[in-house]
Amino acid sequence: MSVYNIITAKLTTALSPQYLDVIDESEKHHGHAGWREGGETHFRVRIATRHFDGLGRIAQHRRVMEVLDSELKSDIHALAIEIVGPDGPVKAPVLS
Repeated sequence: MSVYNIITAKLTTALSPQYLDVIDESEKHHGHAGWREGGETHFRVRIATRHFDGLGRIAQHRRVMEVLDSELKSDIHALAIEIVGPDGPVKAPVLS
């Protein structure tokens, strides 16, 4: 199973998110520390879940990192975490 699929499955099982977007950003880091051929080293997770209700930002991030502990110790070099509303990230208005 790919790292992407493992991240998605673990977060879905543990946190029952209303919104989840897992993005492999490895190609943006080609040649940098931790990058390897085939990617799946640098990820961004955008997540909304009721499991974060009442938790501060640091506790929310820690919870994601606890769920992905094994992968962070082996496969994932970098993980960006964005806590978003249940409808996903807010898009900035286009200014004309």
